[in-house]
Amino acid sequence: MKTLALEVSTAQGSIAWREDGEALFDAQFAADRKHSGAFFENVEQCLERFGRPEQIIVGLGPGSYAGVRIAIATALGLRSAAKAKLTGIPSVCALDVETADYCVIGDARRQSFFFAKIEGGRLTEGPALKTPAELETTIEELKIPVYASEALPQFSVAKLAYPAAGRLAEIARLYSGNIDAALEPIYLREPHITVAKATPGFAPTR
Repeated sequence: MKTLALEVSTAQGSIAWREDGEALFDAQFAADRKHSGAFFENVEQCLERFGRPEQIIVGLGPGSYAGVRIAIATALGLRSAAKAKLTGIPSVCALDVETADYCVIGDARRQSFFFAKIEGGRLTEGPALKTPAELETTIEELKIPVYASEALPQFSVAKLAYPAAGRLAEIARLYSGNIDAALEPIYLREPHITVAKATPGFAPTR
């Protein structure tokens, strides 16, 4: 199976190509707004070398909303062109670490943090929002490693680690039931929609 994996949910993006389990291409690059072109450059380079994929794996976050949306849009476009199978996997399940059981924490803004627990490549708890006090209690009760994909000085126990496209490809077999399922970023909160105030004396048309 020719597999292309895309992961752009954190500040370190990656792309991987696997054929029947053999690692033929791995690229890592800065994935912030200043380096967004690196993602497309690496995708183009990979496809020029190996042709059309038969399977595409994409990381769904949680993480950078823009990055995940770009990866999903690219995966959908390539799926249409290559008639490939498409699978979405939570990015937190694919950290580039040696242990299969761990938890991931991250800054969710608004004085809150997210928590997720991964066991054997599967998301078994979360992502859930917690206050700093709640997260501190949760971490103290854990007996497994704690990772984050950004610096969190208030939680020094968390080691820095990033999701890896190659790891997404490795665990894809665990998510075979998700093939061609609707792809959506993993949201930590419901989208906030602001409704415009009505203009006095103005009646909207129907």
